[in-house]
Amino acid sequence: MQDQFQRKIEYLRVSVTDCCNLRCRYCMPAHGVKKLRHADVLTYEEILRDVRALAALGVRKVRLTGGEPLVRRDITRLVRGLKEIPGIETVALTTNGVLLGTMMDELLDAGLDAVNLSLDTLDGGTFFSITRRPMFGAVMEALTRLAEEERLTVKVNCVPIMGVNDEELAALAAIARTHPIDVRFIELMPIGCARTENYRGVPMDEVRARLKDAFGALLPVGEAAHEGAVPKGPAAYVRPAGFTGTIGFIDAMEHKFCHTCNRVRLTAEGFLKLCLYSSAGLDTRALLRGGMSDAQLADAIAHAVWQKPEEHHFEIDQETRDHRAMYQVGG
Repeated sequence: MQDQFQRKIEYLRVSVTDCCNLRCRYCMPAHGVKKLRHADVLTYEEILRDVRALAALGVRKVRLTGGEPLVRRDITRLVRGLKEIPGIETVALTTNGVLLGTMMDELLDAGLDAVNLSLDTLDGGTFFSITRRPMFGAVMEALTRLAEEERLTVKVNCVPIMGVNDEELAALAAIARTHPIDVRFIELMPIGCARTENYRGVPMDEVRARLKDAFGALLPVGEAAHEGAVPKGPAAYVRPAGFTGTIGFIDAMEHKFCHTCNRVRLTAEGFLKLCLYSSAGLDTRALLRGGMSDAQLADAIAHAVWQKPEEHHFEIDQETRDHRAMYQVGG
């Protein structure tokens, strides 16, 4: 499946809920958010029907997000159902890790292929300051288990924030020194609380400079090592000498990678979102509940994806900007 700019769309991010068991300051207000009505959220059967249509069109990877996806009941049933869809090669999960330790065995049994752990600090006090919740121990237990789990591809996602965790960047990156884990530093996006509360991200060039000072030369790996190569994802990876894993940088603001974007997003309410910035998309819930056939659903999705915007415009405030918060779209 291609859009009008000849980008091959093969990656779907599915937000299964907008609820979360943390209250990270750059993501969600302290009082939480109004919970979606049960009837407004896609059922697992509806999600699977959407994914079957997308898989028939060429989507090969599905990532479950939230909110926090593990707070949704019976999430392993959805993982198992996704793995059974012809064409789906990888089912991944992005999680804060609070519930992961107690659920990992059943997720593995269901066929989960990969986990991205969101982790912005290795300090319990800073963790509480960022998340407003005393869950640091559970997350560290999950990290320990992930570092030893050979059946999963594991990545750690960190958002560098000025004056919050910027002094820990080298310590976080060092997770990849002794473990086959990709530690990725993700630029703070001007969405939701990150925008309204005026948090300042650490420029990614500064992150690179600090890590170079700590570890020496940051040697490119993967596509980044080959001049002119088109990356398969948003991260540019490096491996300092002596590292088992890699360090990745995702800086959508400083260095746009829209020309290689291969993804669409499905919100918990069933809106197929074509771009993180734009409000453009397709209400699949209305189609699913309106009696549309599978063939008609696939046609509608293909038509919508063809109109995927060429690039984001976070650097300017336009009427086309989507004002959903990050927890509502799954990142």
